[in-house]
Amino acid sequence: MAYQALYRVWRPQTFAQVVGQKIVTQTLKNSILTDQISHAYLFAGPRGTGKTSCAKIFAKAINCLTPVDGEPCNHCDICRAVNENRLTDVIEIDAASNNGVDEIRDIRDKVKYPPTEAKYKVYIIDEVHMLSTGAFNALLKTLEEPPAHVVFILATTEIQKVPATIISRTQRFNFRRITPADLTEQMVKILDQKQISYDEPALQVISRAADGGMRDALSILDQVLSFGQDHVSLANALEVTGDASDNQLADYLSAVFQKDLDQALQQITQLFANGRATTRLIESMIELFRNLLLQQNSPELVASLNYRPLPDSLKPFAQQLTTSQLYRMISDANETLQQLRNSTHGDLFLEVLTVRLVNLLRESGTTETPAAAAPAADQAVVTQLQSEVTKLQEQVSQLQQTGRSATTAAAKPKQVKHQAAPKINRQAIYQVLAAATKEDLSAVREVWPDLLDKLTPAKRAMMNVSEPVAASPAAIVVAFEYAFTLKTANEDQTLQNDLKQELNHFMNNDANIVLVEKDQWPGLRQDYIQDLHKKKQQQLGETQAATPAEPEQSPVVSQAEQLFGSNVVKIEKD
Repeated sequence: MAYQALYRVWRPQTFAQVVGQKIVTQTLKNSILTDQISHAYLFAGPRGTGKTSCAKIFAKAINCLTPVDGEPCNHCDICRAVNENRLTDVIEIDAASNNGVDEIRDIRDKVKYPPTEAKYKVYIIDEVHMLSTGAFNALLKTLEEPPAHVVFILATTEIQKVPATIISRTQRFNFRRITPADLTEQMVKILDQKQISYDEPALQVISRAADGGMRDALSILDQVLSFGQDHVSLANALEVTGDASDNQLADYLSAVFQKDLDQALQQITQLFANGRATTRLIESMIELFRNLLLQQNSPELVASLNYRPLPDSLKPFAQQLTTSQLYRMISDANETLQQLRNSTHGDLFLEVLTVRLVNLLRESGTTETPAAAAPAADQAVVTQLQSEVTKLQEQVSQLQQTGRSATTAAAKPKQVKHQAAPKINRQAIYQVLAAATKEDLSAVREVWPDLLDKLTPAKRAMMNVSEPVAASPAAIVVAFEYAFTLKTANEDQTLQNDLKQELNHFMNNDANIVLVEKDQWPGLRQDYIQDLHKKKQQQLGETQAATPAEPEQSPVVSQAEQLFGSNVVKIEKD
């Protein structure tokens, strides 16, 4: 017999074999035991959680000739026929490929005929949300009042796409994601029965990658077994899923927390070279950020929950980082994860995220007080304020004794420095625009990727979020996606010198580089066009003012032109 995938071989045949859906299976068994069979059911939940399997088990159980405690016996003729997909009274329909009105009308015409072998005729409509509006309307009346011998079971992964009129006519069961512990337990049972060796961490990696789906977990396990020649090792599991090991993630995040941008980017490059998936890396980072937050507030909770373990090398950072910093990191990582869905440049987004995280720590510093140390910090502030008040009282006393004016001797308050926005060199930009050409810009864009390859990893990651937007023989304008990278680039004179040197090397000229923010660029270009238009209007007005007015034409001449035509009349001066 041909090889069958694990998820097909180990598909549950009884409610007891269904993993992670205790509430659903128990309710269905009780309805069978009490003979309270509804006419329509709706199974909703994520993929691979057992919806279709439960539908087939339920179809067997209500038709089984010798049921046991609400379970099908799997030995009678009806059960064997359902298992072998040859019972004509259990009809399984894929709504993704049969979503038209005609298919549903065909069902509506056939439901009136009684079952041929079984007690109930069962219609299992998988992915029911794929039905068209007309098909849903055709199903409504039949679904509400079907014949007594018909049971409908609808299954969907996107309940929000199912009309409320359909939902209200069914008994709805919500299937939840299967926990990693349950997934791991089921995989251990399968591997033990097949007598295949495995590494426990490898099964945890597979469970995380499956995202709560048993079918996904067994499919990945199948791949790992094929890749590793019947042994489930951690290295093979990481290779197949694209995940990173705890040590690799710990090394990367340690470099980020220590604000070592070059080391962090080198770690990212190494992970990409090993075939790691960007999405899995960012999801793992968010998990560890979450664990650091829990470690700050409740270390006992982290140990009790079945979460991804926090590496020992990262635990000290739970006390060094602040809650607000971790919130920002989670927010930035989640934002990047959303952007990845519309892009094919995952490595670029992860490098930019790395720069953002490091700059976040550099700007805010790691000396802020974490949540656990807040009371001590408040006491320190109070002590400092008391000391300053004491000093001020002493100064006032001295001023009163010496007779000097309190206003001249009072200490000047400290000036708070506000972070200035990056300055815009409009004159330099206007000079570029005055001589800019499409040919110069195309030439710069052509060598831009080669220019970036000459930079260090940290500088390359910063410049990856920039692009040339205008160019002339004497200078180019480079626009940055984010204001903070523009600020960093403006303050990094070494970076500007390297850019100018490499650009001049590739272009064989001595062009300068002007930096702007991408959001400001359209406004600057529009301002230049308006200024240029105003200057032309002024020049035109001055030219018209300098031109002498033509003398008024004589009435005699005008009358002659009307009589004989302007092409015949010729005016000669005396």
